Amino acid sequence: METDSVRQKAGPTPTQLKNLRMLRIAVCHPDDADGQQMTQQLRRIGCHVQAFWPPLPVLPELTDVVFLAVRPDSIDMNFEWFNADEGPTIIAVVNYENPTIVEIVLRIGAKATLPSPVRSFGLLSALVVARQVHGDLKAQKRQLRKLSGKVLGVRRIEEAKNVLMRSRSISEAKAYDLLREQAMSKRVSIEEIAQTILNANEILSLGKT
Repeated sequence: METDSVRQKAGPTPTQLKNLRMLRIAVCHPDDADGQQMTQQLRRIGCHVQAFWPPLPVLPELTDVVFLAVRPDSIDMNFEWFNADEGPTIIAVVNYENPTIVEIVLRIGAKATLPSPVRSFGLLSALVVARQVHGDLKAQKRQLRKLSGKVLGVRRIEEAKNVLMRSRSISEAKAYDLLREQAMSKRVSIEEIAQTILNANEILSLGKT
């Protein structure tokens, strides 16, 4: 009864926990006690796990998560999947802390760290938290790109209106109406019409002093 009560208070299971068995994980770690412990624990969780050492410049296709051993000799590692927008979630496995190790952890874009010696306790939490942080950052980047695109679109519309106002001696409202009418007629966005006008204006301005 107590367990049921706790579950009810906890609410629905987070998406990251529900999707654990779907994760494809690369354990880039020497085949020692830590490497074996991680591989075994992740497989018990139900993840699809492959182990590699040394780290691979190119990961297996569709890899979701990488547990990466970070050592002082890792300072020169520089793979394309570090910090990649569509790259895997990286969890750094560290056996001690110093400025060099911390610098590497930050540079590779790790979303969590797992201390050595690795224990079964803490691995699941590191995995779920890292996946959540990774997903949140990707969503924020998408939103930022979307907002940046909107700001750029507004700027283009304002510039196109100014071109029309100067070239046709019309009001700002009339210039906007022309942009909107053209967009509706051609079934494209106002931003696209604005960019077309700006491109044409630039071409017509070539050679003018």
